[in-house]
Amino acid sequence: MLKLKTTVLALALASAATLIAGVPASAQDKATVGIAMPTKSSARWIDDGNNMVKVLKERGYNTDLQYAEDDIPNQLSQVENMVTKGAKALVIAAIDGTTLSDVLKQAKAKGITVIAYDRLIRGTPNVDYYATFDNFQVGVLQAESLVQGLGLKDGKGPFNIELFGGSPDDNNAYFFYNGAMSVLKPYIDSGKLVVVSGQMGMDKVATLRWDGATAQARMDNLLSAYYGNKKVNAVLSPYDGLSIGIISSLKGVGYGSADQPMPVISGQDAEVPSIKAMLRGDQYSTIFKDTRDLAKVTADMVDAALAGKQVTVNDTKTYENGVKTVPSYLLKPVVVYKDNWEKTLVDSGYYKKSQFQ
Repeated sequence: MLKLKTTVLALALASAATLIAGVPASAQDKATVGIAMPTKSSARWIDDGNNMVKVLKERGYNTDLQYAEDDIPNQLSQVENMVTKGAKALVIAAIDGTTLSDVLKQAKAKGITVIAYDRLIRGTPNVDYYATFDNFQVGVLQAESLVQGLGLKDGKGPFNIELFGGSPDDNNAYFFYNGAMSVLKPYIDSGKLVVVSGQMGMDKVATLRWDGATAQARMDNLLSAYYGNKKVNAVLSPYDGLSIGIISSLKGVGYGSADQPMPVISGQDAEVPSIKAMLRGDQYSTIFKDTRDLAKVTADMVDAALAGKQVTVNDTKTYENGVKTVPSYLLKPVVVYKDNWEKTLVDSGYYKKSQFQ
C-alpha cells in the first residue's frame, strides 16, 4: 500500500512539473534586468526609468531600477550591486561614459548582456549594444529650428547668436553640437550669424552635468561681457533644462518685452516647463524623443540577447567608443514647435493636456 501511494505521489509531482514547464515563465522565473539611470532631476529620465520597468515587466522580467543623482561613484556602486545580485542584463544610461570599464569587465565575466541606453559607454569592449536616437540629427533639427525662427533662408540677418553645448562627459553632447554646427557654420562663415563672444567648440561651450544653473550663470557672463549695446537674437541650447536657465538670465536683463523680444531658443526633451515656455513665447522649439519607443527597442534587445537570437540593429558604423564600434539602434527625433506640440505630445498620449493648463 505504501509503495502504491509513493508511486501515485511521484506521478502527481511529475505531472505538475510537466504542467509548470508548459506555462510561460512568470516574473518570478524570468531574469532580472538592472536599469541604471543618471538622475531624477530631469523629468525625462524619470519617464525613461518608468517606461523601461513597464515594458520589461510586461514581458515577464524582474527589474532593478536605480537612480544615481548624477553621482559617478554612486552609479558605479549601483551597477556593481546589480552584477553581484545576478542580473542577466544591464541597461545603463551612464553619467560619465568613461568610468564603467572595471565593473563591465566583471559583468562580461559573468556573461551579462550590457546595453548602453541613450548615452554611449566609452573606453570598454564590454558593451554589447546601444539603443538611442539619431543624436546628430537632433542637433540638425535644433539648428534648423533657429534658421527657421530667424528667417535666414529668406535672406534676413545678420543676427547675433550664442552657442551652448551639453556635458563634456556625455558622448551625445558632441553629436548634438556637431549636428547643429553642420547647419549653422555656413551662416557663421558668411556673416549671417555672428557669435559675438567668439566662443565656439565644445571645449568652450560645454555645460557640465547639463546643469541649468551653470547655463544661467554663463549666459549672465556673456550678456555682461559682450552685449552692453547689442542684442542676442538666437541661442543654441541642446537641452530644455539649459534653455530654462538661459531664459531666466535673459529675462533678468529685460528680454521678453515688446521692446526687447526673446531670442530664438532651441531645446530638447520636450519637458513640461519648456512646452509652457514655448506657449508663452519664451522658447522657440524643442526636440521630442519618445522614451516609450526607446524602452521597447531596448526590451527587444534584452529579449533577443537572452534568448540567444540575433539582436536587431540599424547602425553598425557610427558609434565608436574608443575600443569598438557598438552595434546600435537609432530612433528618429521630432522637432516640436508652438503649432504642433499638442498633436505630437498630447494626441500621442505622451502627456495629458491638463499638464499644461
